[in-house]
Amino acid sequence: MLCLRSTVLAAVATAALAQQIPLVPVKSKFTSSCPAGPASCQTSDEASCCLESPGGLIVQTQFWDSHPPTGPADSWTVHGLWPDNCDGTYIESCDRSRGYKDIAALLSSAGASSTLDFMNTYWVDINGRNEQFWEHEWSTHGTCYNTLLPSCFPDYRRGDEAVAFFQTVERMFDSLPTYQWLAGAGIVPDDEETHTLDELTSALKQAAGVAPQLECRGRYLNAVYWYFNLQGSVIDGAFDPIGVYYLRSSYGAAPLKPSCADAPLTGRRGGNCPRSGILYTPKNE
Repeated sequence: MLCLRSTVLAAVATAALAQQIPLVPVKSKFTSSCPAGPASCQTSDEASCCLESPGGLIVQTQFWDSHPPTGPADSWTVHGLWPDNCDGTYIESCDRSRGYKDIAALLSSAGASSTLDFMNTYWVDINGRNEQFWEHEWSTHGTCYNTLLPSCFPDYRRGDEAVAFFQTVERMFDSLPTYQWLAGAGIVPDDEETHTLDELTSALKQAAGVAPQLECRGRYLNAVYWYFNLQGSVIDGAFDPIGVYYLRSSYGAAPLKPSCADAPLTGRRGGNCPRSGILYTPKNE
């Protein structure tokens, strides 16, 4: 079923999608050979190795963990890459038979040691259990991508789809430098300075062209959700950024209804930050 949108929403969507975020290339032996085609959530075509459906609302989510400090002091860290459905719902753990328990070994044997090095720096567990964290993200979310099914890989070897997944997460994260974008607007971690939600989202939209969804734990900024539709395969497709938009009224900011063009302002994935008094604290030992 195709999403419907008003003329105003269509204009907003066109402006957002025109601001495509270029992805940092990562050396990979995998290619999809997918032809140019419609983006996910923008077509009623059936799912295939070249079209994600129904999980076509792709979410690259990042953590800011300062208590305890996790990852580099000048970088957010990876949480995951999730295939939400186009209506904002989601499914998980789609194929337990491919819930690999040896992610580090899979990457090493595939010649993806640079991706493993990246993950040991930027995709780290708050309790130090990196391998279990990676296994969870792959099994829970990675197995739900239909463009990463084993049948989509010529000369498939066990775990190829997981290696391709982690390499795509690397290039997505490298292309979304949340810390640097906030710092470019003068917003850096501080124990006492507070921020408004508009200040944070506006700074990120100024840098990225789209506004992400932010999540807080109480008053503390904790996570960011970057939303995309996907043209082609997760392996090497084009990720079209979509943003969170505010409908202004005399009653303040209210979310537009989620559509193909708009990431949800609030919902199951986040959007719970207060409008003001948000703390973005440093990763102090």
